[in-house]
Amino acid sequence: MATPNYGYEKRQRELAKKKKKEEKLRAKAAGKPYTETDEAPAEDGAQEPGAQPAPPGEGGGGAT
Repeated sequence: MATPNYGYEKRQRELAKKKKKEEKLRAKAAGKPYTETDEAPAEDGAQEPGAQPAPPGEGGGGAT
């Protein structure tokens, strides 16, 4: 079994803290109150986990 990489985990926590702090500062500068749900959309265009587009021809209301 591999040993945990504590340095990597710590770095990820630090990056998450920094990102959250920057989002708060941006919201404050824009004059909006920061809330936990005010997260920036994914930059790579990825959708939320579990949210998959409907296959063509199913769901939605198109012409039949």
